[in-house]
Amino acid sequence: MHVRSASALAAVLLVVLGTGVGFGHEGHDHGPQAALAPANMAPRGEASSPDFELVAVARGAELLIYLDRFATNEPIEGAIVEVETPAGSQSATPDGAVYRLKAPWLDKPGHIDLIVTVTAGGSVDVLPLSLDIPEQAAATPEPRSWQFAGWQVPPSLRALVQPAILAAAAVGFALGIVLMAFGRRRRPIVVALLLGWALAMPAVDAIAHDGHSHDATAAPANGGGERAVRQNDGAVFVPKPIQRIFGLRTASVENGSYPRTVELPGRIIPDPNASGYVQPAVGGRLSAPAGGFPRMGTPVRQGDVLAYVTAPLQAIDISDMRQRQGELDQQIAITERRLARYEQLAPSGAVARFQLEETKLELDGLRDRRASLDRARREPEALVAPVGGVIADGTPIAGQIAQSNAVVFHIVDPARLWVEALSFEAMTGVRNASVVTANGRPLSLVFRGSGLTDRNQSIPVHFAIEGDANGLRAGQFVTVFVQTDDHKRGLALPRSALVRSAGGQDIVYEHVGAERFEPRPVRAEPLDGERVLIAAGLEPGKRIVVQGAELLDHVR
Repeated sequence: MHVRSASALAAVLLVVLGTGVGFGHEGHDHGPQAALAPANMAPRGEASSPDFELVAVARGAELLIYLDRFATNEPIEGAIVEVETPAGSQSATPDGAVYRLKAPWLDKPGHIDLIVTVTAGGSVDVLPLSLDIPEQAAATPEPRSWQFAGWQVPPSLRALVQPAILAAAAVGFALGIVLMAFGRRRRPIVVALLLGWALAMPAVDAIAHDGHSHDATAAPANGGGERAVRQNDGAVFVPKPIQRIFGLRTASVENGSYPRTVELPGRIIPDPNASGYVQPAVGGRLSAPAGGFPRMGTPVRQGDVLAYVTAPLQAIDISDMRQRQGELDQQIAITERRLARYEQLAPSGAVARFQLEETKLELDGLRDRRASLDRARREPEALVAPVGGVIADGTPIAGQIAQSNAVVFHIVDPARLWVEALSFEAMTGVRNASVVTANGRPLSLVFRGSGLTDRNQSIPVHFAIEGDANGLRAGQFVTVFVQTDDHKRGLALPRSALVRSAGGQDIVYEHVGAERFEPRPVRAEPLDGERVLIAAGLEPGKRIVVQGAELLDHVR
């Protein structure tokens, strides 16, 4: 009977102490952490003036200050930053584009007002800002207490209870071992072991968790734990450290009158006065000059020999040439004898002097005609460069048969290129023109003229490229923007400020706060190779992101 009672008591203790006793620690949570959002970021405050924009972030016992130009969002380095704090006036230490301030007074929760004096580039400005330090950000971890059936065991009593539990557990285990060694009945042994295990486990668990915290690791002082977040209203919250990584730049837009722009498709062509074709006059077999054929991209000068063409001779042509050579050889022999006779008679005056000279000239002419026939059979035609430039096209092969109308080489001067655009209406009153390549490179153009005949129901218009044309190639497709005399009013923005949303709408991002950017749907029209005209959807005076807008649009 006693054994059964002891067994029941042990089972009850096991249930109560092993499962009912909550020896935990206060503030401990093994659940999932909340997703990072602006409300859960480090405490921060912001202030701005016509010259500066400032964000202060509390990081433990340190205040990080980010200072930018208000108009352009460009980080300011080398400024003097002085802060009026609850502990008095302090100077922030510059660390690149970040200014650090030791702030032990941040460990107390509550509202903190600061006054920041900024001196940079000859400008001095006073910026007031406020910080709200929440309880969880300022509170330090307290010693964790135990719970027994919902009752909190105070830390003062914990020092007495914990050794007693450990001692009881040790006695229970020792008793179990003794009974196992000398006892005959097994049930008391099991009861003793279970009792020792029930008493020991909560104590061991409490010791193991003493001073242990499952809270999320604190973000580093450099802000590496923060990230850009798109909020429910579509705005994008971008902490200042992330703005530095994105390289975000802004510009204030103003309303103005701009020439109406027409967008035309076009392609790059060589300047007709600085390019040329190398073609043989007669068909024949190609052969290389000394040094081999010039390859594509090789610079050449006007008059350089690029290849030779050996014209093939038919059998009838060879027969005619041989007949002609025989006739010339006969005439040369007769003329030589007559010249020898005249030379003998000329000293005595029997032959006039002019007859001797005419005979010499006749002999020279016959010999030249004979030599030209030999050269026609042996010497090929030399193909020379008509202009200076580089070989843009042409890959001849030794022994290749070239027709008389075949283009063996195409020579282009890369510094003198034109653009041919196709317009569906006559271009009159052209004021200015520009072009944008496929990779977004803008170039200035000069109008050269337009055609008077249609080409596929369009009019070809020619422009010359101004400035450096390095990297361009003939035949490359481009987009041409032609400004006319008509004017339109709107807001001019760089093309980099315009992004296309998932729904196909053109949008720009407005910088509404130090770390907040809101999308604005707009209607845009082409203005030139570098800018677009915002015709609707945006008001003058707003700060618009002109660099890094694509990165903002990808934030989710």
